[in-house]
Amino acid sequence: QVPLVESGGGLVQAGGSLRLSCEASGHTFRNRAMGWFRQAPGKEREFVAAINWSGSSTDVTDSVKGRFTISRDNAKNTVYLQMNSLKSEDTAVYICAAHGLGGIVPRDGYKFWGQGTQVTVSS
Repeated sequence: QVPLVESGGGLVQAGGSLRLSCEASGHTFRNRAMGWFRQAPGKEREFVAAINWSGSSTDVTDSVKGRFTISRDNAKNTVYLQMNSLKSEDTAVYICAAHGLGGIVPRDGYKFWGQGTQVTVSS
């Protein structure tokens, strides 16, 4: 079973936008905080954004604040990452994750991970 499936990655020019989606099973998604991470070649996996169970609270890492927005639609079991004003340094595999808790906006401790979607920003 693949509980988390990302989509929406691709190649985009610097300054452009992409919207990533992560569709989860009901068991994986319900009442869980969700997060987005990214990993570039030769680098450690990096936290990007997280959202609590209801979508009322979010956390975004400093390097993407003002450019990236995380949101969720619980009726669709889907979390989104809207990425605007993309930079070449945003190039990475973007990975969706589901946490074991729901009432917080965590940066660590995620339990389920997707396979990732490649985002490439040309300069």
